[in-house]
Amino acid sequence: QVQLVESGGGLVQAGGSLTLSCAASGRISNYAMGWFRQTPGKEREFVAAISWSGGSTHYADSVKGRFTISRGNAKNTVYLRLNSLKPEDTAVYYCAARVGIPSSYEYDYWGQGTQVTVSP
Repeated sequence: QVQLVESGGGLVQAGGSLTLSCAASGRISNYAMGWFRQTPGKEREFVAAISWSGGSTHYADSVKGRFTISRGNAKNTVYLRLNSLKPEDTAVYYCAARVGIPSSYEYDYWGQGTQVTVSP
């Protein structure tokens, strides 16, 4: 069993930055990690993913060049750095974990989410 806890969300002005963290506990060896986001009335949207080693990363086109996913040395913490934030980035951001390679849609475990609100 894997538990995921996100933190770091908040209110920021457009153009600002935030760093989200996801702390994973349990047996996470060889788990890829991902970040997704969701706004009311919309489906959950893939944001970024990273391999177990941290050597492979993937991004949605909408965040490429603005967001950076990374993994701590101990591999059990994943970060999402959000730069140049836009009001349309406002959403609940979720951390997710899966065995194997990174994916944009199929994950086994999910966190509870952290709210990011970007004001104009």
